[in-house]
Amino acid sequence: MTFSITNILQARRVLRGIADATPLVPSPFMSRVCGQDFWLKLEIAQPIGAFKLRGAMNAVANLPEGTKGVTCCSTGNHGRGVAYAAARRGIRAVICMSNLVPQAKVDGIKALGAEVVICGQSQDEAEAESRRLVAEQGLVEISPFDDPYVIAGQGTIGYEMLEACPELDTLLVPLSGGGLAAGVAVAAKALDPRIKVIGITMERGAAMHASLAAGHPVEVEEVSSLADSLGGGIGQGNRLSFPLCRDYLDDTVLVSEEEIRSAMQTLFFEDRLIAEGASVVGLAATLAGKLPKPAGPVGTILTGRNLDMPTFAKLVSGQDVEIGSLSLKGRSYGA
Repeated sequence: MTFSITNILQARRVLRGIADATPLVPSPFMSRVCGQDFWLKLEIAQPIGAFKLRGAMNAVANLPEGTKGVTCCSTGNHGRGVAYAAARRGIRAVICMSNLVPQAKVDGIKALGAEVVICGQSQDEAEAESRRLVAEQGLVEISPFDDPYVIAGQGTIGYEMLEACPELDTLLVPLSGGGLAAGVAVAAKALDPRIKVIGITMERGAAMHASLAAGHPVEVEEVSSLADSLGGGIGQGNRLSFPLCRDYLDDTVLVSEEEIRSAMQTLFFEDRLIAEGASVVGLAATLAGKLPKPAGPVGTILTGRNLDMPTFAKLVSGQDVEIGSLSLKGRSYGA
């Protein structure tokens, strides 16, 4: 299966006026930290609060006529996007999620009119349930990352960033199943082959990072994380996102839970923005000094804002935070 900038340009036409043109704003604080202009792509401004709307809208728009319903596995935001897109088209949506998904994301999906099925302790178990629904109920499955329409939709973000700031030297992209990173990298390198695209992910359960290191898709244990949206495997039969990430990403970098917490606090106190842990991994890697010194402007994507607010309130106020089996001792910003 081939994938190119043509797929992304087609997605731009589908998304125009619905899920595109989110702001690209400078972060003065992060610019001082990295020594270059540092830009934030605010996908937190999407109608569902996350970038996943782009891929979901494009995939649903390209469903065959007569499709009666869709299903997917999700760590939260893809399910929200599919629910939103399915409601606009007037078809049924069944979202399958594991017990690791925060309740705030489950509630957000239900509020959009979708059915929710909770099963197991991993994305792989949720995916198995989604495929069962395909076989038994005739629903159409929309992969969170390994679908050409989803990847193309996410790729429109990279195209918009280079349109708005052609001089970008480096893109820091949150990395999970690779749909976002693959699409953004294809778009960015089509517009400027010299640009560096680096995938950033958490240390705990980094499936794509481990797969790229191994040279093939591998399974990892899925655990609780501040960056819960980056959890889950990439699928042993991965057709698109793995080879695209392998061929187009310049590097991948891991960040710790402490570094993610620090980045969430930094974004809140310095830029007055609220975002999920998965959104801030680019900031986390920069603040931790884990990236080469850039030769020009840097951009990253704030991918979503659908987080548990009581947990966020504890985090930014310096209190202890419990996330599943993970315990982070309190630390105030700047301490």
